[in-house]
Amino acid sequence: MWIPMLGLTALPHVGGFYGGYITRRQVKSWYTTLNKPSWRPPNAAFPVVWTALYTGMGYGSYLVWKELGGFTKDSVVPLGLYGLQLALNWAWTPIFFGAHKIKLALIEVVMLTGTVAATMVSWYPVSRTATLFMVPYLGWLCLATTLNYCIWRDNPETKKD
Repeated sequence: MWIPMLGLTALPHVGGFYGGYITRRQVKSWYTTLNKPSWRPPNAAFPVVWTALYTGMGYGSYLVWKELGGFTKDSVVPLGLYGLQLALNWAWTPIFFGAHKIKLALIEVVMLTGTVAATMVSWYPVSRTATLFMVPYLGWLCLATTLNYCIWRDNPETKKD
């Protein structure tokens, strides 16, 4: 049982490493040119927070997987929603930092936040502990959504597209 636990716990970090690669290049150039609210967390907080959030959500997915007996017909909705939110999570960074599409990133993060809430609803009857691992993630997404909105509001995108 160690391999599934380690694999599912590590899985969210895969997209996180790629996102970190994209972010590192942009945070010192393009991102510095944006108007940002004074209350935003410092740049150094993001990798620390995301490491904890990815680990928690990954371990939560393992708990759900284990409780439902692996990848079974009973796990399609809870793990399917989890997979969808993970894909949306991984997509945000290339949209925001890679393509510089602030408005599209805002729409995407709203969809992500809703999908995380739906994932939590589907997990609750299976494992309350797994659901609790998602609470800080949902809270951080609310902050991230608000931050994305403020950056979009305060930085009109050029009409090149």
